[in-house]
Amino acid sequence: MQTKFIILIAFFLVLMAIYVLKRQIRHKKRAKLYLQPFPQEWVEILKKHFELYNKLPPDLRRQLHGHINIFLAEKNFVGYQGIEINDTIRVVIAAQACILLLNRRTNYYPHLHNILVYPNTFTHASQKSQQIPSRLGESWKRGPIVLSWQHADEGGINGKDGKNVIMHEFAHQLDQENDMAEGLPELQKNNIKEWSHVLSKEFNTLKLKHKLRKHTFLDQYGATNPAEFFAVITEQFIEQPIKFYKTHPELYKELQIYYQIDPREWVNHCRECKQALVDYLE
Repeated sequence: MQTKFIILIAFFLVLMAIYVLKRQIRHKKRAKLYLQPFPQEWVEILKKHFELYNKLPPDLRRQLHGHINIFLAEKNFVGYQGIEINDTIRVVIAAQACILLLNRRTNYYPHLHNILVYPNTFTHASQKSQQIPSRLGESWKRGPIVLSWQHADEGGINGKDGKNVIMHEFAHQLDQENDMAEGLPELQKNNIKEWSHVLSKEFNTLKLKHKLRKHTFLDQYGATNPAEFFAVITEQFIEQPIKFYKTHPELYKELQIYYQIDPREWVNHCRECKQALVDYLE
């Protein structure tokens, strides 16, 4: 009996050693990738296809470059319906996914391995008979993310409308990291009681206003369920921070603490850059 116990303990220790070793190897690999030079060709892609990139201050751009390097090394892209995966598709998707990872500890969407890309909206064969509308994107728990490239690209080019399918689906991935999709991602800084209180209050208010057909700043698709609410407010937090803060300051604060960024600063940074250019030309 004692011998079996010793063998069991030894086996457990070996597994732990393997786990720690794998983590150390992954950490070193990621550190190396993070510091790799970011190709100028990719910078030009982002300037053209990702409007918010042009507003980021230099330190956040550098962070984003490092995260993109790691993301592209670890994720697999698969094209469907004739679309060919190229650097534009890979870099644009990676950048909009990684903007949600700035300034905080991250494991780079650990349950996600494959990103499936369609040229436009898509409908799975199993859905056609059920007359479910064509989709722009999907996020599967411990499965792939599926995206319409047309809408993913449009979402990056227009960074002011509060609609971004890539950020929406990757917000679902963050929500699903704790094996639940209920609008409660793994909180690092937030007080869970305050988070739950604020988000529940705002979600219930949105549901009521949707039922009464009242106008709301928050996209009413967020009234579907708490998971969709978290994804929707993530899009609008990143792309419409000024109006978001004015209309929902408590909710904005919770997202600011969670994401460890304040997108309002990017707008001000962009204005300062433009004014500096005007002053220089004058």
